Amino acid sequence: MTRTILALTALALTSSAEAKIQTKPMEYQQGGTKLQGFYAYDDAVKGKRPGIIVVHEWWGHNEHARNQAIRLAKAGYAAFALDMYGKGKVAKHPEDAKKFMTEATKDDAVVKARFDVAVALLKKQPQVDPQRLGAVGYCMGGNIALSMARAGEDLKAVSTFHAAIPSADGPAPGKVTSRILINTGADDPMVQPAQIEPFVKQMKDAGANVEVISYPGAKHGFTNPDAAKAGMDALAYDKSADEKSWEATTKMFGEVFGKKG
Repeated sequence: MTRTILALTALALTSSAEAKIQTKPMEYQQGGTKLQGFYAYDDAVKGKRPGIIVVHEWWGHNEHARNQAIRLAKAGYAAFALDMYGKGKVAKHPEDAKKFMTEATKDDAVVKARFDVAVALLKKQPQVDPQRLGAVGYCMGGNIALSMARAGEDLKAVSTFHAAIPSADGPAPGKVTSRILINTGADDPMVQPAQIEPFVKQMKDAGANVEVISYPGAKHGFTNPDAAKAGMDALAYDKSADEKSWEATTKMFGEVFGKKG
């Protein structure tokens, strides 16, 4: 009996050690542009699980975006950090980030196409339930995620962090099916309440389920530990806002997808 118990214990410990977050870079293409995303999931989770798209900041597909995908995988989701700029296009200086962002977002059709090709790729992954999809977006990526939700993309839940807010073009009633959470910094000089409020009003007037949480003292980029390295006073990491916004996001996702955050 003792040997049996020890053997079972060893097997359990081995299985636990082998179960881990799996990650892999994934090359794909939209039109003539080569893109490189990043896929993450926990192989300890059995069966299919919700898939979450991660839309990066204006810096491009960098470590921050990949870390958010890993964070989602640890919470029990399968996550794909997409690439809006093109393989290898990652900025470290604000001027470069602005150029990349301007080029990538000048055509709404291209933005939607790059988002949609990433969604299609995520749906194909064997760990993903294609009927349960969501998105998270940061800074520029938050703007894109909100725009996709407003356009009626089949996303069950969308959470944004220090998002640039789309222009206040109201959607048709009933078009927005996503539950939306906007996490914003109360001291963010780049995203003012005067920008957020009209957008939220128009979304709610169209029947959308939208919540805004403002974090006291938080500036723009509050989820990115490297925010201050850009040398801009408007950017700063805020550990409390980062943790609380993540807790709010996983709680909302849990309510929508039936999972505990």
